[in-house]
Amino acid sequence: MNRFFLDIHALQTVPPSNINRDDTGAPKTAVYGGVPRARVSSQAWKRATRTYFADEHLLDPGELGVRTKKVAEALAERITALDASIAEADALTLAAEVIQTATGSAIEVPKRNSKKAPDADESAEAPKSKYLMFLSARQLDGLAKIAVDGATDIKAYLKNKEHKALAKEIADTRHSVDIALFGRMVADSADINVDAAVQVAHALSVHRVENESDYYTAVDDRNTDAEPGAGMIGTVDFNSATLYRYAALGVHQLAENLGQGLRDDESLTTPVRRAVEAFVHGFLASLPTGKINTFGHHTLPDAVIVKLRSTRPVSFVAAFEEPVRGDQGGHVREAAERLAEYIPDIEQKYGDPDSTVTWVLRVGPNTHKLAGLGTEAENLTELIAAVGQAVSERLEKPA
Repeated sequence: MNRFFLDIHALQTVPPSNINRDDTGAPKTAVYGGVPRARVSSQAWKRATRTYFADEHLLDPGELGVRTKKVAEALAERITALDASIAEADALTLAAEVIQTATGSAIEVPKRNSKKAPDADESAEAPKSKYLMFLSARQLDGLAKIAVDGATDIKAYLKNKEHKALAKEIADTRHSVDIALFGRMVADSADINVDAAVQVAHALSVHRVENESDYYTAVDDRNTDAEPGAGMIGTVDFNSATLYRYAALGVHQLAENLGQGLRDDESLTTPVRRAVEAFVHGFLASLPTGKINTFGHHTLPDAVIVKLRSTRPVSFVAAFEEPVRGDQGGHVREAAERLAEYIPDIEQKYGDPDSTVTWVLRVGPNTHKLAGLGTEAENLTELIAAVGQAVSERLEKPA
């Protein structure tokens, strides 16, 4: 399959907020172009995108995975669902053995929990992996069947070469969409790692930002007039920013990662298209929820530019290396103008116009200069459908 990529660019303004905190509780920042910028880490927005898949029902639960240290519990639930006669404790033991065989990772009761007290019941503690493990729903279902088939003597069952090989094969095939998109690293068994099809940049403000601090008080509802003063005082840091967001999706890598995860009753392009459309939707519409009850920072992108290209991915963040000044009182208009000038210039110097397709989705008059960069979509639904169709057509072209 020929290599081709989907580049997604967005300008999004967030009001006073603290959507991604550092170790001190302050909003994350970075220096770019010699000045401090607001920053939202790539991990924060990838997490928001993954949870959006399920929360908004963009994908069927069977197409998603779970990333957890409690992987034995997740598998044990499937084991008991297959065979209700297996006790919960026995199901956990079976799950630990099967996962360890399939992934090479030790699944055991954490020492810090098993030594709570001299008389602690260690059998009451569920075994866990030492790090977050990412397995698809289909992989868990397949491993559950192995556990049930070998429930009489699971260790002896897994010593059989065919059974052991099958467990490893299940763990390395039929990946969920989120594993295919964001990848998987298994420290103890590198041969079942999955290279991510998606790269997400840290979102950066297009302008200089200084964090601020809000001093707040809370009143004790049961205090009387004779008890003046606050029941609680504190501070919370925040900032506001117009962010440049960027993600690159290697469609060819996504198709390779899905592999045997493709349904037997579908064409090869259908699940890839479904994954692409879910990612475009999830990445653009999701929002990290740090301190959201405090700030209610519910916004959507002011402008979106999507490019399908055969050349390597290209971020347009350099358009903001010199920070937007906001002399007119805002940042969106100048940021859109910067992109409208920078994108044609870099594409003319480095791009391939014959193989690149561009779509634009924008809101309000401040973004009108972006209109000529590509086919303008009326709404997000139209944009997603157009991108999905173009991906399908390119997938179906002979290599």
